[in-house]
Amino acid sequence: MTSPSQAPVHRPGWFDHPVLSLLLGGSWLALSHSLALVHILSAVLIGLIVPRLVGGFLKPADRMHWPSAVCLVLVVLWDVVVSNITVARLVLGAMDKPTPLWIPVPLATRNVRLNALFASIITTTPGTVSCVIDEEQGVIWVHALNGQDPLAMATDMKRRYEAPLMRALGVVADKPREAAT
Repeated sequence: MTSPSQAPVHRPGWFDHPVLSLLLGGSWLALSHSLALVHILSAVLIGLIVPRLVGGFLKPADRMHWPSAVCLVLVVLWDVVVSNITVARLVLGAMDKPTPLWIPVPLATRNVRLNALFASIITTTPGTVSCVIDEEQGVIWVHALNGQDPLAMATDMKRRYEAPLMRALGVVADKPREAAT
């Protein structure tokens, strides 16, 4: 019998980390360059067994709102394609000289995982690089290859990436931070 102060020990399940399982299985199939039955069965076994073996080292997986996550992935993929074309036209075309700028993008939450994913998404789209996550001020500093209106660009990043990411991970926005004096 356990005492009331001790929490019950979580026993790892077979599908506790579904994203990790899918990534491992997909990686196995990509590395094997085959969709033969033996490789598919190997991918399923690897996707089920490896997360269970390392489950003690992993914290419990976050609950995911899958429709929001799928929509976010589609938006990011679309933006990557459009940004690639835009950057190629800017670099190779007869457009005017680019106007690089620094954009302070205020963060809606102090959730470290969400902010790291947000910064990664920003960096994934060509023409922008998230350089610093300033946790004290609650800002990601983004360098853009070309832009005119930093406020509009920051608002667009928050609307297209941060808000759907918060919905997908079930994270609620923090209370607004007070200005530092």
